[in-house]
Amino acid sequence: MEPFIRVDQFNFISRQARNLVNGHATSNDKGVKQTIKSMAIERVLALFPELTVEQEELLQPITTIKDKEDQEVYLAQLKKFVIPFKVTEQGMKKLFPKVKKLKPPVIEKLDLQELCYLSWIDYSSNKKFIVIQSNGKLVGVYGSFDPIQQKGICSLCNGHEEVGLFLAEKKGQVQGTFTKRGNYICRDSEACNHNMTSLDKLEEFVERLKA
Repeated sequence: MEPFIRVDQFNFISRQARNLVNGHATSNDKGVKQTIKSMAIERVLALFPELTVEQEELLQPITTIKDKEDQEVYLAQLKKFVIPFKVTEQGMKKLFPKVKKLKPPVIEKLDLQELCYLSWIDYSSNKKFIVIQSNGKLVGVYGSFDPIQQKGICSLCNGHEEVGLFLAEKKGQVQGTFTKRGNYICRDSEACNHNMTSLDKLEEFVERLKA
């Protein structure tokens, strides 16, 4: 069976599995436990409008999760079918042709099955780079990044993390003028990726910067 689960979908499933563990730990009511099970499998299956019988059989055991050990075994089995983020060093360089001495992360050191998007900070220039996959193609944006040294809500993952103000500069309609667009996003892209259970806000953010 080919990988069919996106990273954000895997994160969402992980959250449902964690809810089941918490539910079993905090309640002895059979009705409550059954409700949590029903909600978990309903939400997970809703992520995939078109499932094969084999794929559904892989997802169904979420209803058997009772403790952390069950959770770990289930997620380890699912991760084999997570679609890895597809990127090459050459591909990243093509996205940012105007950036001299681009210093992207070493791909071999990344777990590509944990990336909804790829991001890094070049501290020498105080620039943050973001690479996403959109319609089968890589799309990249970069801009200044100013950490605020405190936690806030990330506009990409909606998590409560250490954030900073990301601003991308774009040429204005009048020659010689520029506009800046952006928002507060996670400083740590690894945490951001881990929090992300949908790609909607990420795609909207990048699309707005590219418009």
